[in-house]
Amino acid sequence: MKKSNLWIISILFAFLFVTSCNEKEDPIPVVNESEVLAAYLESTNSPLSKDYVNTDMPSITSATDVFTLNQTGQVYIIDIRSATDFATGHIANAHNVALGDILTHIEGVDLTPYQKVVIVCYSGQTAGFATLLLRITGYDKVFSMKWGMCSWNADFAGGWESAIGNTYASQFTAAATDKGPIGDMPVLSTGQTTGQAILKARVEALLAEGYTPAKVANKTVFDNLASYYIINYWPADQYTDPGHVPGAMQYTPKASIKLSVDLKTLPTNKPIVAYCYTGQTSSFLAAYLRLLGYDAKSLLYGANGMIYDIMVAKGMTVFNSAQIMGYAYVQ
Repeated sequence: MKKSNLWIISILFAFLFVTSCNEKEDPIPVVNESEVLAAYLESTNSPLSKDYVNTDMPSITSATDVFTLNQTGQVYIIDIRSATDFATGHIANAHNVALGDILTHIEGVDLTPYQKVVIVCYSGQTAGFATLLLRITGYDKVFSMKWGMCSWNADFAGGWESAIGNTYASQFTAAATDKGPIGDMPVLSTGQTTGQAILKARVEALLAEGYTPAKVANKTVFDNLASYYIINYWPADQYTDPGHVPGAMQYTPKASIKLSVDLKTLPTNKPIVAYCYTGQTSSFLAAYLRLLGYDAKSLLYGANGMIYDIMVAKGMTVFNSAQIMGYAYVQ
């Protein structure tokens, strides 16, 4: 073989060796985006510098508080109801913004003069979903208005008044169901590798998706209980008295939804339904779990729509005429 050919072969071999080494030295990073995001949101590096879900959540304020702050211009009100319903009647000084646009909207507002930013919807449930997404992004002045416009004036109270009921009281049980085994986190594919970047992508995705995939009616759940992994999201003592939805597992607010506790017991292969007293706190929770990639849903109107009279008897949180403030509104 000629020397020139040997020289060419030597150069090719060296090139292939260097290329192979570079490929081994610079692998494409692979991360579990959901776990990275959860760890980030539980840490002091998060936008709120704390684990919001297991400390302050939910952030809910009353119609009375909104009314009082509005008198002195200390509250910025975002009403996420439809434009038609907003035109029919709304709180003075409120801004009508579609759910999908709230982040863009709030980014353009100087919030310095305001003590609170309040999200208003029909019942307080969609507002809870929206408030979580804004809070988790770092807007620590944001609250949802309890009971939504139903608490502002009787003219808007029909949603809650028609939702309360006792249809499933006879089916509630004290029999405990064990949580699922510890498993893997959901698979997210934002293409990002840091908690901050993954969070941004997920918030944008959930706002575009809207609240509809994050809610479910009690009849839908009771018609097929085995299809859902059901979270009873209230204290352990109430899990047995007044009881819970059959098959539901007890997860303690401000404690359970954490990587080091019970977060990884949630399944990735079936829908998760969370319920609380009113559907407002569970809307916060559903938003958070959906950020992480779980197919989570909030049970609409919570226990108020299932065991209302029992809740009244036990002094639990219920909607009633005393929650309707009778404040004036504008058209």
